[in-house]
This record gives sequence, structure tokens and C-alpha cells, in this order.
Amino acid sequence: MAGKKRLSTFQTILIGFIALVLTGALLLMLPISSSDWKVTPFDEAFFTAVSAGCVTGLVVHDTATYWSYFGQAVILVLIQIGGLGVVTMAAMLSLLSGRKISLMQRSTMQEAISAHQVGGIVRLTRFILIATGIFEGAGALLMMPSFVMRFGPRGIWMAFFHSISAFCNAGFDLMGTPDAKYQSLTSLAGDPYLNVIIMLLIIIGGIGFLTWDDIRRNKFKFSRYSLQSKIVLVTSAVLIVLPAVYLFFAEYSGEPAGRRVLLSLFQSVTTRTAGFNTGDFGAMRGASMGIVMALMLVGGSTGSTAGGMKTTTLAVLVANLLSVFSRKEDTQLFGRRIDDGIIRNAATILMMYLGLFLSGAVVISLADGIPFSKCLFEAASAVGTVGLTTGITPDLGIVSRLVLCILMFLGRVGGLTIIFSAFSGPARNFSKPPLEKITVG
Repeated sequence: MAGKKRLSTFQTILIGFIALVLTGALLLMLPISSSDWKVTPFDEAFFTAVSAGCVTGLVVHDTATYWSYFGQAVILVLIQIGGLGVVTMAAMLSLLSGRKISLMQRSTMQEAISAHQVGGIVRLTRFILIATGIFEGAGALLMMPSFVMRFGPRGIWMAFFHSISAFCNAGFDLMGTPDAKYQSLTSLAGDPYLNVIIMLLIIIGGIGFLTWDDIRRNKFKFSRYSLQSKIVLVTSAVLIVLPAVYLFFAEYSGEPAGRRVLLSLFQSVTTRTAGFNTGDFGAMRGASMGIVMALMLVGGSTGSTAGGMKTTTLAVLVANLLSVFSRKEDTQLFGRRIDDGIIRNAATILMMYLGLFLSGAVVISLADGIPFSKCLFEAASAVGTVGLTTGITPDLGIVSRLVLCILMFLGRVGGLTIIFSAFSGPARNFSKPPLEKITVG
């Protein structure tokens, strides 16, 4: 029909996420979803659904003790769909049913997984789904013997739950008990076997679908990787190793050597959107908390199960900084020039995340009278879709919870997606105004 407006790709992604969390919230409200068969208030169910759908991990109820197996299954489905993306999961259903994928659907799939081109998008999506199943299944099978020895038959469910939660960088756990709620993975701090498996799942899920495909095609020939894959792998390695070294010397000096290494590595890996913890973040020094908040804001990589600003954004901004310091005309990485438009996008994303992070913390502090430092940590955790907390989440009022929901949603969907959704429309050409120089710095 003439005049009928078609939704843009970005608006489709937004609507899909909204439908996902609302459906999840309604299911979690059902009596069958709670362990004591009572109706969960909408605000609590909605907060949990947003946190799961946005793969964050902030909770107002202990997942293991409050929710029934049905409720935990709903949360796990939300995590899986949120981790891979609503559009990717919809594409999976189309592929399984044998339906032909239209050009418009392919374009939406391209935006959803941040692919560079539409060509080959169906093949790439099929590869993503198969690889996800392999990684999550392998993680569950590897963890199952250990969990079964610890928890009996329930360990089978726990192995699958934690494998999917780790791979999707969600941070939801089933380790809580009636006497020790919200303990995350602290009881596994000295278990190198489970620590290594969970860390690998987090890293693999966080490096991005395009990087997986690059590794599959080019194996270990790093020189043949795309520029994006090189940036993702190098930046991710730096953001794991350097914080781990710092934590090893600054935070866990009193621990035995083996446990000290595990604690340092695990906290370094999990801070960039995974949300699990084996150490007490509330007991960290102020300087360490600052580093953790910076890592949470950076997050994982583009087109991955992780949220945050993304490693590529940080790499581009650092490269631009170095080019200015060295008075180079162009910003370069690995012998390639970075387009000015990408640098503008990176700067915009940085300012958006900093604005959301600071404004969210201010509102939470004013609404609940909580020290600003704790509110900063909570806001960084939400907008970076991390899920780490100093322990204040369950006690927050409805206003603060709503703020966290907004931060989680914006952090998962992505800043540019929000902008393009709000201001989508036909491109317009405007004449340029006169140029005049100003001094900055």
C-alpha cells in the first residue's frame, strides 16, 4: 500500500528485543516459575527478563533458590536468544523450516551479526548456529562430571545452564543455596578445571562471530586474518593479560600461588561482560574497582554474545590517539588506514556510554541514597551488560531498577542501533556551512 512505512533493520532488532523481554517477563510471573509457586511481581519478573535477554546477570532474586526448574529454563532460553540475537534465532527457525530467506531478511541478519556484506550471510548464520551448539555442548559435557560429583543428578542441568550462560557472557549461575545466596562461582575459586572451561567459553563467545569464521577459514595464519579479527584478538589478549597481572600483584597477594593465578585470570576475563565472579568485588581496593569499571564499559567484541562499547571501538580510539601524538595524517592499524567515519562512530559510542554510565549512577544514588562509588559500579555493570555487583541490586527501589533495565537494554542493543533506529530515514544532502577553525585542548 502506498504510504505504508516499512520498519528499518535497526527498528526490527529493537522491536524483537522488546518482544523477547516482555514475553519472558510474563512467563516468569507464572506461579510455576518460582520454587514456592507464587506469582512474581511484574517489576521483578521484568527486571530478570531484561537482565537475561540482555545477557547481563544482574538479579533481584537468587537464580538457584528462587526460580523453579521451569523458571530457570525460561531464563536460559532468554539468555540463548539474547546472546545470539533475536534475528539470528529467527533465521534459525526459517532455515530449519526450509523457507527461503528474502533479501530484506538477509539485510536484517547482516546488521544483527555486524557482518560486512549481505553476500554469504545465510552460510555465515548457519555456521554460527552450528558452532554455538558445538561449543555449548562441549562445555556442558566437560563440566558435567565435576558438577555431578558435587551436586548429584542436578549437576547435569547445572552443567548445561552454566555452559550456555558462560558462552553467552550472561553471568547467571545456579550455585546459590538457602544459606548462601548470590554467591556466583566463589565456591569454585580453587578448581582449575572448571575455571579454565568457563573462561574459555567466555572468551570464545566474546570474540565475535566474524572472528570465528576467520579462524575457521584461515586456521592459525594470523597474517591472513581480516583487520577486524586482528584487532579483536590482539585487543582481547591485552585486556585479559594486563588486568590479570595487576590483580595478581595488587589484590590477591595473600592467596596461595595457584589460587592467586586463577583468581586474577578469572576476574580479568569475566569483567568484560561475563558477570561471573570467583572473588569478592565488594572487597576490592578503590583503584582496582576503577580498572574493573573501565573493563566493564569496554566489554566484548563486535558481533559477539557480549555487550559493552566493544574492543574494536577502544582499539580505534587508541590508534587515533597515537596518530595525533605522532602527528600522522591518518589513523592506522596493522598497516591499514582507518576511515574517518569509523573514528567518528567510535567517538560517538564512547561519549554515549560515558553519558549513560554517569547519568545512570547519579539517578540511582539520588533515588536510593547509596554511595556514588557503588552506583558507578552498578551502572557500569548494567550498561556493559556484565552483571557484576557489589551486592546492592536486590535492595534497589523500582526507579533504580528501571534505570538499570534501560542501561542493560541500551548496552546490549548498542548505541548506534538506537541512534539509527530513532533517526532512520532517507539520506538527505545538505549544503555545507562555512568552515572556521577553533582551538581544542
